[in-house]
Amino acid sequence: MAIKVSLGKLHLDRPVGRFVEDQCALNGFSLLAIAFRHVIAVESLPWHHRDPFDRLLAAQAKEDGLTLVTRDANLAQYGIKTIG
Repeated sequence: MAIKVSLGKLHLDRPVGRFVEDQCALNGFSLLAIAFRHVIAVESLPWHHRDPFDRLLAAQAKEDGLTLVTRDANLAQYGIKTIG
């Protein structure tokens, strides 16, 4: 999100850190740290997607059995559940 804001592709009504904290509290979300096992899992992913950040998100979702919120339909090719 911070990258998208800095590129002008995402506009928020407050700084990213505050927005994320507020949304986590409001929706009962918790932040998922990037673990070494997530990074290693990226290596075995097929190349359905070229963006390294999206590949890492897909690896996290796959490793932890999570649902990924995204508008990028290509990420579903990794066999993960997506909403978007």
